[in-house]
Amino acid sequence: MIFHSSVIFVTDIEKSKDFYIRVIGQTVEHDFGNNLIFKGGLSIWQIGAEHIVNQHLKTKGESNRFELYFETKRIEEIAELLKSEGVRFLHNIKEEPWGQRTIRFFDPDNHLIEVGEPLEEFVNNMYQNGLTIDQIAKKSGIPVETVMALVGLD
Repeated sequence: MIFHSSVIFVTDIEKSKDFYIRVIGQTVEHDFGNNLIFKGGLSIWQIGAEHIVNQHLKTKGESNRFELYFETKRIEEIAELLKSEGVRFLHNIKEEPWGQRTIRFFDPDNHLIEVGEPLEEFVNNMYQNGLTIDQIAKKSGIPVETVMALVGLD
């Protein structure tokens, strides 16, 4: 058995499709009307009341026991786009204790989304800001050898 994709249930497939394409930058791999698969493994489904999942589980309302995670080197640009779209934020750009900058917000169905800087980006930012290899390793929890490789000192 192999992992195929994650599926989130949405209340308005067209609104969610627009959000994930235009705002989040996803590319459609397959569009089956009420089921949509994006390249990379995320799927959105608008399922009817007759669907077995809807018959046995509550699929509407807020459920934030997981988050969708994306990475970008353009976090400031993404934050501005989200603001201009009127997206509801959990928090604006903040630095996590391990040194990565992240932003968290909600999609049209209140699914939690996080966008963070890629590993090599935030490690290099710390290095360029004067932290030593040992300081970066301690702060980030990343092994010294990996930090050295990420900043080009291997």
